[in-house]
Amino acid sequence: MITIRKAEERGASQLNWLNSQHSFSFGSYRDPRHMGFSDLRVINDDRVIAGAGFGTHGHRDMEIISYVLEGELAHRDSMDTGSVIRPGDVQRMSAGTGVTHSEMNASETDPVHFLQIWIIPDTQGLAPDYEQKHFALSDRQDQWRLVGSRDGQAGSVTIHQDVSLYTATLSADTKLTYELSADRKAWLQVARGEVVLNGEPLSAGDGAAIASLSSLELSAVSDKAEVLLFDLAN
Repeated sequence: MITIRKAEERGASQLNWLNSQHSFSFGSYRDPRHMGFSDLRVINDDRVIAGAGFGTHGHRDMEIISYVLEGELAHRDSMDTGSVIRPGDVQRMSAGTGVTHSEMNASETDPVHFLQIWIIPDTQGLAPDYEQKHFALSDRQDQWRLVGSRDGQAGSVTIHQDVSLYTATLSADTKLTYELSADRKAWLQVARGEVVLNGEPLSAGDGAAIASLSSLELSAVSDKAEVLLFDLAN
């Protein structure tokens, strides 16, 4: 079964510097029908104008993943780590017992567009931790690339939960398949472009909750379509 979460049905936060779309309940947006999916708790589709961003704020007991689509995102945190996240980078921050951080547009002239993803960890009270890796376009062009996993396999970032996160950038008419174990479910998030999932058309911002399916067939309608696939526990 595939349940579509259309982009235009998502919650939203609109500020003079931020356009944020919420696939699941977040902040002042609350919908009991959309509180998350398996251990996936938040997918925020954020656009921030030049020179602005999220000032220092705190988190606890959450795996936070930042995935930049366009522009540059500057990160600083209370672990004395800082970096600029660019397209192709995946950053994972384990909030654990508590961490503060800021996320600012690194450019004074161009906007930044990124996804922020929260995953509920399998263990509470972890020591705060941070990891960032780059995944070349050639490794994810027209193929699945594992970018996050429980054990950090294949050079992916380590996520403290039973989840595997894949990304793929697709040329028009490219087709990919994915085999899903009987005891698993999945979420597909379309980051950009247009695709078809098992006959269901999806566009940028759309999500798809997948359960009780053994095989996924994904084809790109537009060039440079980009998707994220979460393989999750039942």
